[in-house]
Formats: sequence, C-alpha cells, structure tokens
Amino acid sequence: MASAILITVLIVTIVLGMPVAFCLGFAALVAFFFMDPIFINIIAQKMFTGIDCFPLMAVPFFILAGELMGKGGITKRLLIFADMIVGNLRGGLAMANVIASMLFGGITGSAIADCSALGSIEIPMMVKDGYDPDFSAGITAASACIGPIIPPSIVMVIYAMAVGTSIGGLFLAGYIPGILISLALIITVHFIAIKRKYPINKRKYSFKEYIIGFRDAISALIMPLIIMGGILGGIFTPTEAASVAVTYAFILTVFIYKEVKLSDLPDMLINTAVITAVVLILVSTSNIFGWIVTVEQIATKLGVLFGSLDKYLFLFFINLFLLFVGTFMDNTPVILILGPILAPISVSLGINPLHFGIIFVMNMVIGLITPPLGQVLFVAVPIANISFERVVRGISPFLIVEIIILFIITYVPFFTIYLPKLFGYV
Repeated sequence: MASAILITVLIVTIVLGMPVAFCLGFAALVAFFFMDPIFINIIAQKMFTGIDCFPLMAVPFFILAGELMGKGGITKRLLIFADMIVGNLRGGLAMANVIASMLFGGITGSAIADCSALGSIEIPMMVKDGYDPDFSAGITAASACIGPIIPPSIVMVIYAMAVGTSIGGLFLAGYIPGILISLALIITVHFIAIKRKYPINKRKYSFKEYIIGFRDAISALIMPLIIMGGILGGIFTPTEAASVAVTYAFILTVFIYKEVKLSDLPDMLINTAVITAVVLILVSTSNIFGWIVTVEQIATKLGVLFGSLDKYLFLFFINLFLLFVGTFMDNTPVILILGPILAPISVSLGINPLHFGIIFVMNMVIGLITPPLGQVLFVAVPIANISFERVVRGISPFLIVEIIILFIITYVPFFTIYLPKLFGYV
C-alpha cells in the first residue's frame, strides 16, 4: 500500500509542476503516514545522512573548476586549436566545434556549461562563415552532450554516489563512448557539409601559430590528465582530485592566462553555491525516498518482475524508458530516483555495474537534447537567435546518430569495460 502511495504521489506532484526535490519529500511524507507515523521522526536524520557523504564534495569543486575554466578564455583557445586540426576540411569549423566540445567537456563535465560557453563563440562564427543557423545550433547542442560522458563528469559523480559504484571506474568507462560519439558526429557533419556544400576554411596557420595554439590548449588539457592520473595512481581520491582541479584552474586562469580577476571570484562562488544547493536538496530528499524504497523492497519486487526477461531485452526496454523520462525530467532527479532501483536489477541479470552506469548516464545526457524539454536546446535557442523548432530540426540527424551509438554501447560492453578492466576496476 505504501509503495503504491509513494509512486502515485510522486507522479501526481511532478505532473502538477512541483519542484522535484519537494515531490520526493512530499511523497515520502505521505507514504510514512500509511506505513507508521512514527517514521516521520527520522525525516531530518535521513535528509542529513543523505548529504553527509565525502564523495559528494566533488560536485561543488568540479562546478567551480568548470566556472573558472569557462570564464578563463579556454573556450576560444580550444576552438582555435581544434580548427588547426580539421579546419581545412569541408565542414571543418563544425568538426572543430565537436572536437572543442570533447576537449572542453573533459574540463567542465557539464553539457549546459559546454553549450553556453562554446556556443556563444561557435554559433556566431559558423553562421558568419556560411553555415545555416539551425545546423550551427544543432551540432553545438549535440556535441555539448559529450561533456558529461568524458570525465570528469558531475553526472557520473552523482550516479556513483547514488548507487554505490566506483567513481574512478565510471570515469574510465566513459572515455571510449565519449570518443565514439565524437567520431560519429564528425562523420555526420562531413557528409552533411558535402551535401550542403558548406565552406572550406582556406586559412593557413604558420608554424609559430601552431606552436602557440598547441601551448595554449595543452595547458588546459593537462587538468583532466592530472585528475585521472592522480586517481588511477592512488595519489588522491576523486573528491581530492576535484579540489586539485580547482587549484590548477585558479592558477591557470588568474596567473597564466590572466583572464579571470579576483573580483570575478565572488560571482563564481555564488553560482557554484546555488547549483550545489540544488543538487544537495535533491540528494537529501531522495535519501528519504530511497529509504522507503528499501524498506518496502520495491527494487526486489521489480527484480522478480524483470527476472524472467533476457538481459538484452531488459536493456532495450530500459533505454526506451530512460530516453522517454529524460525528455521531461532533469538528469539529477532521474538518477537519484531510478538509479538505486534499476542498478540492483541490472546486476541480478549479470550486467556489469560500470557498463550499466554508462548506459544510464548516456540516456540522461541524450535527454538534454531531446524535445520537447531538452535543456541544452533552450540554451542554444537565444544564442542562435532562431526558433525552438529550427533548433530541433537542426539537431535531428545528430540526435539519431547519438541514439544509434547508445545502442551500440549498450550491446557491446567491450567499449565501456575495456579501460576499467585494464586498470583493475573490473
């Protein structure tokens, strides 16, 4: 009875437009009355224990590192570096867009930050160079999704914390899928550019410009190497790695690039605090929700229900379900609500936890560019100065390509498991 009440109240409050954090808390409160009103006394305790988690401290640090790097001039440097690599090909500027997103995503770990920071430079540049505005907005939004898949990734930290899997292992598992998406988008861009006869950048870079471009880019790209090198080498934990990333980003943007002033820091800290607060209230209320799910054995009951399914059929339905949910819900609440329920079921069916984690994260990321409520699409609309419908039309071929890559990753575990197994996480 309590399980039915919990799910019903949650769905009704979400449909009514209540903030998801309050939906989780209110659904749990109502369910407590049907279980035993005395459980209400543990609400505050469960909310606090939900956020009393050392790995969760990585979230504000990664957000702050992304703020520093995003406002520290790194976007322009990465785009120039990417243009040096592929700019002389047809559709080269769009390909550079994808490469820059892949590199920038490895620094910020956020699709929305990627689209906002890079899009404000790339979209006007592409339109000026002769690309259609809808195509420019579409490839920018699609490539922004690479950010949360290639580590460091805030989404992966939240997922790992919610289901109790290894952050380092999940980070490693994301590299090959992220690169596959990048390559698929580049190939798609190339064919579209040939069909529409988009321009070739005829600018020739001098050897000195190549050296300067490489130097400016590599100084930023060292940060992901420090993070993963420190984690894999056992020098520091993922949370400590996030604080090291902030320190490196601060030194690089304030003292080397000199693009960030000390007077800019208060606004960055406030923005980081606001974003972190949203995550923490979601985590705290989802912990109450999760406690009821555990006590009522909802995951076990669903495990029995899905137990008769073949694991490949289970993954097929999970992909469809998560893609659907991702179209109208933000990825953080979906991870916190469904992650602890679906992850144990996948393990019982013999699916590797890291493999399922990447599948889950990729579904959530693709949801950010899926109409009608894809958040990244709404970021691209004002930058491109076109209608939402045109952005949707521009992103459609890239969305199809990303879904195809999702299913390839789903049914070929090698792409996610190879690196974690190489470093002893599997």
